[in-house]
Amino acid sequence: MSLKEQVYSVLVVSSAEKLNESLREVFLQNEKYSPVQFVSNTAAAKRTLADRSFDFVVINSPLPDDSGYRLAADVGENRNMVVLLLVKEEIYDETFSMLGDQGVFLLSKPTSRQILLSSLDWMMTVREKMRKTEAKSLSLAEKMEEIRIVNRAKWILISVLKMEEPAAHKYIEKQAMNRCITKREIAEEIIKTYG
Repeated sequence: MSLKEQVYSVLVVSSAEKLNESLREVFLQNEKYSPVQFVSNTAAAKRTLADRSFDFVVINSPLPDDSGYRLAADVGENRNMVVLLLVKEEIYDETFSMLGDQGVFLLSKPTSRQILLSSLDWMMTVREKMRKTEAKSLSLAEKMEEIRIVNRAKWILISVLKMEEPAAHKYIEKQAMNRCITKREIAEEIIKTYG
């Protein structure tokens, strides 16, 4: 799916109504963002994030119950979400030195609509890279699981049918080729039959 077709879910954590209106206008005018959910404090954000994940989390610091830094760091470091933290210009450098290495994007405020749109484009790029990494990771996990199942089936053939390891391996491969199914499917049948 291309960037033009992709849709991104967004959580905005902000108690500033003026900024919220500006963000609503940006997100609602663009079909790329859906759903967009607004909460006004850290506690509500944590509850919302416990229920579901988002592609983007935009945090407008400070919040009524916290600076928002810990929330940004937690989401940026431990979840597959891209975080944008809006901070006052005078504390940008200090905040960047605290959070820059934790996967949090920072934007100083006040900001312009164009800079915000550019920031969202950068976030899209990062999110797509994260999706590709997640897919590779899942693929690797699936391959590891297949190896584990095939090895289990080989050990069953060795112990039950008294085959040697190379013969058991060759048996599974040959059965898969002859029947045009995967080695995993053959291994699962062996486990079901003998295990």
